[in-house]
Formats: sequence, structure tokens, C-alpha cells
Amino acid sequence: MGSLKFHFPRVGILQNVPRPYYSRSSVVTCGLRGGPRKPLWRKSVLSSEAIQAVHSLKLARSSAPRLQEVFNGRLSRLLKADLLDTLAELQRQNQLDLALQVFQFVRKEEWYEPDLLIYCDMILLLGKNKLIEMAEELFSELKKEGLQPNTRAFAEMIGAYMQLGMIEKAMDTYESMKTSGCAPDRLTFMILIRNLEKAGKEELAAMVKKECAEYVDSPEKFLGEVEQKYRKSNCSILCENSRYAATFELP
Repeated sequence: MGSLKFHFPRVGILQNVPRPYYSRSSVVTCGLRGGPRKPLWRKSVLSSEAIQAVHSLKLARSSAPRLQEVFNGRLSRLLKADLLDTLAELQRQNQLDLALQVFQFVRKEEWYEPDLLIYCDMILLLGKNKLIEMAEELFSELKKEGLQPNTRAFAEMIGAYMQLGMIEKAMDTYESMKTSGCAPDRLTFMILIRNLEKAGKEELAAMVKKECAEYVDSPEKFLGEVEQKYRKSNCSILCENSRYAATFELP
């Protein structure tokens, strides 16, 4: 399987992070690793092996030799489910550089098959960190892997574009979602409506709201929930700003 090559034309991230060499001769083979694919939903409690793996990676991240030891040692001995949980936990903690390297490591495992959920989680992580070029590249890569973007994959790309205020790109992706046969879901409409209204794009927001009726059950109720959450979010920001300003008031 060809390795995914990320390009960083304007972003220096990972350029100074040592990439470990994955020695396949050091991998301990276990019959369970090639077993049936387990669900990727995060567990409420991580196994001790996954917790230790995350801890070891974070401790070793500043040293190339130590990081290589962790990959060739502890990570190579993890069961499939624990390795995937390790990746999910790094994503949850927003450990971008480590998550990218573990993602590459997972893709080199003998049991690995292209998985849309893994790609969606990585696009979400890249979107949160506003690395739109990498998110776009990953979105293209999943197609090369023989996968077809689903509703969530499109929604994560829309969210990534909205993080940077790239409204035209977000709307183009929304249209691509529909023409590809993927039905927009509640998450898609939530992302679009809240960000369009925040950007002052009232006409676009109204158009998207109108289209809710075609895809969402009880659209009026749903739009009411969106509006309520949006008001709460704005209220929280205003309250926080007020508390911040109060700390600088003169006596």
C-alpha cells in the first residue's frame, strides 16, 4: 500500500518532529490482530495498554530515538482494538503530530483495510487545527483508496472550511454532497446554519434552512433546536467576555 504523503506549503507543523522508522522485523505477530474488524466507536474506558501507549508516545515525542523505540516496541505489540483506541485518544486530546504518525503506522499494519471512519476522524482533527490543505489531501486520498465519501466525510470537510471562513468552498462541498447521492444530515445543517449566520450570510442560511425540510424529520423542531443552541453559545461568549473585561476595570 502506498504511503500517504502530506505537504506543508505554508505550515511548519511536523517539519521538526522526528518520524520514527517502523521496523517490521520488530513486530510481534498475534493471531488476534488479524481477526474480525472491531467497531471504531470509542470505549468509555480505555484499556491499560492503550493508556500506556498514549503516555509513552507523549513522553517520547521530543526525542526521535525514544519515539522510534515506542513505535517499534509498545505500539507494535498492541492488539488491533488497542491500537485504534490509541489513535482515537490522541485525536480526542488534539495531539496532532502524534495522531498523524500513529495514523500512518495503522495504515502499514497487515490487517489494515481502508476505513472511512478513520479518515473522517483525521479530517475532523485537521479541520480543528485549521490545516485545510492537509484535510483536502486526505479527502482526495480516501477516494484513491477505493472509498466513497459518505455524509460524515462531506460534513467534516464543510466544517473544516467553515473553521477558516471559506464559505464558498463549504457551499461547493455541500452541493457535491447532494449530487453524489449523500443526504445531508442534522450535523451538516447545524454546521452550515450556525456558521452562515455567524458570518452574516443570511440569504444562504435561509436557503439551507429551507432545504432542511427535504432531508430532516420535523424540520421546524430541528431549526428551533439550532437557534436555541446558537443563542446559548453566544450568551456563553458574551458572559465570558464580560467576566474578562471586569478583571481590568479600575477601582
